[in-house]
Amino acid sequence: MKEHIIIKVAGSIRDQLPANIPYWIDFINDKTTVVERFHPDVDRIFNDVNRKFWTTREYKQHTADWSADEMHAGLHLTFRIILQEDGKLPDEVVQRIGHLPFIVQVRTLLLGTTEFPREVAGAFTMAVTDPGDLIYLPYAKEWTRGVKDVRVAVLDTGANFSHPELENKIVLRKNFVDLQGLDTSEFIGDVLNIDAMPEDQVGHGTHVSGILAAKGLKMNEGVCPSCSLMVVRVLAAMKSGNRIVGAGIVDNINNGIKWAVDHGADVINMSLGIKHSGGGLPHEDIVKYALSKNVTIVAASGNDGTDEKYYPGALDGVFAVGAVDGSGQVTGFTSYGASITVVAPGSNIYSSFLNNGYALSSGTSQASPFVSGAVALMKSLAYEKGRKLTNTDINYILRNTSDRLTSKVRDQKAGYGLLNLADSFKLLNAILS
Repeated sequence: MKEHIIIKVAGSIRDQLPANIPYWIDFINDKTTVVERFHPDVDRIFNDVNRKFWTTREYKQHTADWSADEMHAGLHLTFRIILQEDGKLPDEVVQRIGHLPFIVQVRTLLLGTTEFPREVAGAFTMAVTDPGDLIYLPYAKEWTRGVKDVRVAVLDTGANFSHPELENKIVLRKNFVDLQGLDTSEFIGDVLNIDAMPEDQVGHGTHVSGILAAKGLKMNEGVCPSCSLMVVRVLAAMKSGNRIVGAGIVDNINNGIKWAVDHGADVINMSLGIKHSGGGLPHEDIVKYALSKNVTIVAASGNDGTDEKYYPGALDGVFAVGAVDGSGQVTGFTSYGASITVVAPGSNIYSSFLNNGYALSSGTSQASPFVSGAVALMKSLAYEKGRKLTNTDINYILRNTSDRLTSKVRDQKAGYGLLNLADSFKLLNAILS
């Protein structure tokens, strides 16, 4: 197990670092370009403990040169040091590096876990009631059913690519589950091949994808059935007692976000949430980059029913989503530590699942794609009219058209209220006109 160390440096020493440092994924696949030094002061610390390393970049620049948006987010200043031999770097060595004046952050890889809702697979029939009726989805679809040029990236456990509900819906796919540098004994399935097909081994990502864009063959049609999906596998399955939880390296999830942004995502759905465990806030730099490119990030608020903060939902600029039951009331499992924007259906949602099957599931994971799909519909209508919506526009629309569930303008557990796409599209049409 060759440990990976993440280092972010101050911009003032950029010219003191080696040239032609390879992107870490490229390096793992092809060691043609090898860099075995970093900065003289860091190199000296490694030499003191007789440890050799390779220097790689944490992020891949989108074009030949780093863009202004990439540099503003500090992506060009973040590196991944890979030890050349198995074993952990002693904590005191990491601390010594962290005390250098030009080091902004240094840490080992951060593994985040997110609880999966309990899917119940089996002989269900299509639900009699469509949860979309609760948010007036049929009205929105009178305006648009989405356009192929609007892409929703699903950062999750992958997808069941042969599923009839998702046929011809997925235009791009990528796997970022590569747990090199970590103990993988508790994981299930493929976790070491970053070039592998991002096939879903859990069902969670397939369930979310169906809510977004299913054809409606044996389930309710997806929220934005004519939009395109990008499937980005960032979570693997890990045993935790008697449960299976989603787990992924936070840094690899960040790489998944960047890949989605750079490959044309308009909306990113993240039905996952990771607790903050010290250091910089999870996903902070890469979310800043995504927002600078006008990509909308929608995330589940969490499923423990407490004020615990889960990321990226708790970051500024991210649309955090809570869940309501069939009567439109906030569920007891909705976490409210994030500044929830809106709530959406998230109880007993029937959608696509593994092995071309279907399952029933509840969670803010299910509520999030209702909002992601709604945003994609809004962006589709704007696209059809030759316009582009900003995240500020979307926030304004959701804030002013959602149905309040309490007397407060913004409630801690319900945000601005329950998504109301009838009012949202009336306001959107007025804005576009």
